[in-house]
Amino acid sequence: MNLNTLKPAEGSTTRAGKIVGRGQGTGKGGTATRGHKGAKSRSGYSKKIGFEGGQMPLQRRVPKFGFTNINRKEYAGINLDKLQVLIDNGVITDTVNLTVLIENRLVGKNDLVKILGNGELKTSLKVSAHKFSASAKAAIEAAGGEAISL
Repeated sequence: MNLNTLKPAEGSTTRAGKIVGRGQGTGKGGTATRGHKGAKSRSGYSKKIGFEGGQMPLQRRVPKFGFTNINRKEYAGINLDKLQVLIDNGVITDTVNLTVLIENRLVGKNDLVKILGNGELKTSLKVSAHKFSASAKAAIEAAGGEAISL
């Protein structure tokens, strides 16, 4: 090893860019490329989400209307034709309850279930759910089954 073969360690001399705000001698002192005055020249500045340079932001320009009920209950709907498909496939025989529906991935474990009347039911079933449409309840009872509200 000689003095003329010494080199600095790999990556120790090159920088990603010009370092700013380290005095006038660097050429990037003073305002440190931020310009004079204004919010962006200050320390701690962070732009609010949706800020449009003082122009009225989109979320305030667009008219609001309607009402969202915070007490709304959302039901997962299951039609009678889905139940009939399960019967045809031999998955269910006489009773349908929440555990059967969850196992067959028709509803989630925290869902409220409403049985809807679309389709036709050919077998007598004992169906347990949170709600029934009038047509579904009539179709289940017409097939000789029972609709039980939870």
